[in-house]
Amino acid sequence: MMVLRPGLRIKTQASAAVRLLLCPPSAFSPALVFFNGANVRQVDVPTQTGAFGILAAHVPTLQVLRPGLVVVHAEDGTTSKYFVSSGSVTVNADSSVQLLAEEAVTLDMLDLGAAKANLEKAQSELSGAADEVARAEIQIRIEANEALVKALE
Repeated sequence: MMVLRPGLRIKTQASAAVRLLLCPPSAFSPALVFFNGANVRQVDVPTQTGAFGILAAHVPTLQVLRPGLVVVHAEDGTTSKYFVSSGSVTVNADSSVQLLAEEAVTLDMLDLGAAKANLEKAQSELSGAADEVARAEIQIRIEANEALVKALE
């Protein structure tokens, strides 16, 4: 399987486990990979139509990621959480899954204070947006920072 954009890639197996490769943005070094072929029980993803969990043999679907938490449930019951900014998730008929994120980071790489400050700044800039393009860009910053704050609190 080839990843065209850095991020998160998941492949399910015929068994009851999900096969997972998770790496941060622009990480082509094996030292920076979070998961590489690990068997996991479930992966929860945030999408534009709502969050859902991916298990082996999930129904085929194509969804757009929204900023939020990807939660990886390991077979031993532990969980790992990653923040993703955007991207796509595809669940194929053969139970393979691709989750490609523009950005994927562990929560310890994020700063709640900075996220709150960025959110306040973007909210204050919204009323002064010069045009619809600027308004849309600020709205995206607001949505991403709201998701960051929610993930970190």
